[in-house]
Amino acid sequence: MKIGANYLGNGECEFVVWAPFLESVELKIVGAKGTSPIILPMKKDKLGYWRKVQNELSPETLYLYILDGEKERPDPASNFQPVGVHGPSQVIDHNSFTWGEASWSGINITEMIIYEVHVGTFTPDGTFEALLMRLDEIRDVGINTIELMPVAQFPGERNWGYDGVFSYSPQNSYGGPEGLKGLIDECHKKGMAVILDVVYNHLGPEGNYLMEFGPYFTRKYNAPWGVAINFDNAYSDEVRNFFIQNSIYWFDNFHVDGLRLDAIHSIYDMSSKHILEEISERVKEFSSYEGKRFYLIAESALNDTRIIKSRDQGGYEIEAQWSDDLHHSLHALLTGETNGYYIDFGCIKHLVKSLEEGFVYSGQYSSYRKRRFGNSSKDLPGKNFIVFSQNHDQVGNRLNGGRLSSLVNFEGLKLAAGVVIFSPNVPLLFMGEEYGEENPFLYFVSHSDPDLIGEVIKGRKKEFESFNWNGEPPDPQSVETFLRSKLRWERRKKGKHKVLLDYYKTIIQLRIQIPALSNLDKDSLELFGFENEKVVCMRRWEEETQSQVFLVINLNRSDLNIIVNFPQGNWIKVLDSSEEKWNGPGSILPEEIDSEKEIDLRGLSLALYEEN
Repeated sequence: MKIGANYLGNGECEFVVWAPFLESVELKIVGAKGTSPIILPMKKDKLGYWRKVQNELSPETLYLYILDGEKERPDPASNFQPVGVHGPSQVIDHNSFTWGEASWSGINITEMIIYEVHVGTFTPDGTFEALLMRLDEIRDVGINTIELMPVAQFPGERNWGYDGVFSYSPQNSYGGPEGLKGLIDECHKKGMAVILDVVYNHLGPEGNYLMEFGPYFTRKYNAPWGVAINFDNAYSDEVRNFFIQNSIYWFDNFHVDGLRLDAIHSIYDMSSKHILEEISERVKEFSSYEGKRFYLIAESALNDTRIIKSRDQGGYEIEAQWSDDLHHSLHALLTGETNGYYIDFGCIKHLVKSLEEGFVYSGQYSSYRKRRFGNSSKDLPGKNFIVFSQNHDQVGNRLNGGRLSSLVNFEGLKLAAGVVIFSPNVPLLFMGEEYGEENPFLYFVSHSDPDLIGEVIKGRKKEFESFNWNGEPPDPQSVETFLRSKLRWERRKKGKHKVLLDYYKTIIQLRIQIPALSNLDKDSLELFGFENEKVVCMRRWEEETQSQVFLVINLNRSDLNIIVNFPQGNWIKVLDSSEEKWNGPGSILPEEIDSEKEIDLRGLSLALYEEN
């Protein structure tokens, strides 16, 4: 069942809303200023869907639903909320947009260089249109995929996006449906894919009217963000339909290339067919129908390969998932942090295993969780894992929103970049990372309920308890907190920021141009680590082109002398992060190596050799 206001053309629009327990639902057409509204009865079917087809309506028509003759509420599947979460919904004609991306066929996930963006803080204006103006500079770095943090309508104008309450409606303050389509169309014309972050594990509290329409939620589970979405209790078929339709909606009407499914570990479903498996099936059917691959990427804290395994292996067949284990391994080694979940990391063996397999915790005991955790991912290819040294969570969920640039020195930043970009996985950068942005990325909201604001502040403090950070988190409701999180884009043009930007451009181009680095087959990978010295060596190759590379990664802060077993051959140094042109202390590595050799390494450095 297609829900929401579906504009059929020629002034005709079909309105469909699910409200199985209500005695009456009426459609209220909000007239132009000075004119009276029109109230129209709707007819209910046996599944609880109320329906009305109305003629002589323009696509800009505003409307509400009247529930049991009393409450006036926006459409749960509203395509646009022009005046916010508490106002009327607007009819949208999705066929009226003229797409200019006729030749666009997408990007294979194995080739993606992903760039995570928060629309509101990426530019001074904080809109889709303003973001569009920076695409050429993003693309010039070598980035070919933009990942947007959630844009579904949230309360106010400042929010990370995870408090969205209208899952079908692009944020009005960002530019609404037209603005989002314009951005995606321009990305495609420039050869860039777009991934959209969507939230199917909860809805935000303010403006969340779904429970007034029907049993969208259940108290069967103790969810971290209030009541859980009802994916497996009575009447859950139509709740599932709401979110399945939503996934197709973004692909069909907005031409997004992939969806990042937020925190799937907080999606509770004991059905024989999990909602994620059903969404995956429907997306694959849609891909087949369109003749183009659309991707699903999960954020999961489960270390469970069932999410990404194929259906014939008992999995959900989601294409990839974020790899927190690589981030935690790298972060703990670079910063020395051992609080919170970092207590489980900090050894070279952790970084080696995360690069080699994906999951570090694959069934062994986790001190942080006080139990055995995870299963093995060693047989899954690198394309199944999205890796990063920073993202919105790992930065924004620190007490003061500190980026890696505030935690490690310049050599550490370059090393982290090289590990991610040269990993046998799909790399992701967090906006501003490529030039070492120093402004924090803080948590911010613009709720209107003082009690809710108080609960948010209380919740943030509790979240930081296990990290033992001192001080008070910045006020998330303050506009100053939001403004402090804006990028200082002009920094990328000078000084160390320009050097780091050029470094990112170089390593991304090397990943693209050298077949051994773009090959994500784990059978073409060999790693070994020196725990005491804090050194990792990684050999990667691609048989068809006979391309082969060797990386030496020194996570020790001191210069080292070490014997490294280079395979027999003629190895030419391609890059050394400690070179003076990268503002380093100067390389002390030989330009060529032919076999096992005693070498000198700069502290916190990464070197890439290619077989000639």
